[in-house]
Amino acid sequence: MRHSFLFLFIFSLFFVSCNHEETTKPYAFHNDVLLKTTPVKDQGQSGLCWVYAMLATIETERLQLGDSVNLSPDWLARLWLQEQAHTYYLTRGRTKVSLRGMMPMTLHLMDRYGIEPFDSYHPFGALSYNALTKATMQVARASTSLRMLDNRLGDVLDKQIGYLPPTLFMLGMGYTPRQFAQSVCLPGDYVALTSFTHHPFGKPFVLESPDNRMLDRFYNIPIDKLMRTIIGALRHGHPVCWEGDISEPGFNFSKGIATLSDEGHTPTQQERQRAFEQFQTTDDHCMELCGLAHDNQHHLFFIAKNSWGTRNPYAGFMYLSYNYVRMKTIAVMVSQRQ
Repeated sequence: MRHSFLFLFIFSLFFVSCNHEETTKPYAFHNDVLLKTTPVKDQGQSGLCWVYAMLATIETERLQLGDSVNLSPDWLARLWLQEQAHTYYLTRGRTKVSLRGMMPMTLHLMDRYGIEPFDSYHPFGALSYNALTKATMQVARASTSLRMLDNRLGDVLDKQIGYLPPTLFMLGMGYTPRQFAQSVCLPGDYVALTSFTHHPFGKPFVLESPDNRMLDRFYNIPIDKLMRTIIGALRHGHPVCWEGDISEPGFNFSKGIATLSDEGHTPTQQERQRAFEQFQTTDDHCMELCGLAHDNQHHLFFIAKNSWGTRNPYAGFMYLSYNYVRMKTIAVMVSQRQ
């Protein structure tokens, strides 16, 4: 009996220890600002972070205004694939079909095709957009007319993603996807900002990123001003769409944090530029910034809503240090409602 009690005691300690390791958050943060968000989504094995992040930013903006919307990334992904299939066919395969992009492209696609609520259009099973991109090119190569291409590709996309809803009904009224998109976001609602010295400050320029496929222009401002703009937007209740580098060892989704190796040093404008020119800062990923926090040493962190599911200590959210954002930001989009 005594040995049994000792065994149970040791087992209970082991169980508590294991459970503690699985649930304890590696860093203690105190949230100062936390804006409302829709549930965290999972982009899966796709390059659609720019869609997920921009839609999440729009969703939070609407939630802050008292409106509730949850938007469909798959709607835009499908129609963007269809558009690229036409170009691929007409150029005889000389263009690339890809789902990579940058934040402003989301707004362009919404302006063209509208948007659907998430509940109205999303796949119910596992979906590989990488495989679907290859299938799109295969269908285009095998087609002998645009009509054939549309019919064959439509069948593939219907089967993999789902049938396009004919009409959108909300609150007893019917909307077209474009009417719905205009009710939640207009093209001029957001401004794209960046901070690099190879172009003059105070003017827009076409940002030289491989994913800037629509040649969008970003307004160039000093990094100090950019950081003040991001913080000010969040403090005034406006989310920020962030695009930047996540190739640093300090970016760790499993721990839910992103820090630089030298957090004691504040990166300068010149260091940002050098890292960009030497391809040490690259355009890797997009997330929504939806809050501000500080750690026990009162260091400032940004709260980011990621699109990699919820399996990390913060249920899919991440804490990005001030210095990380200052050094590794490629660009942001902020609301002009401020």
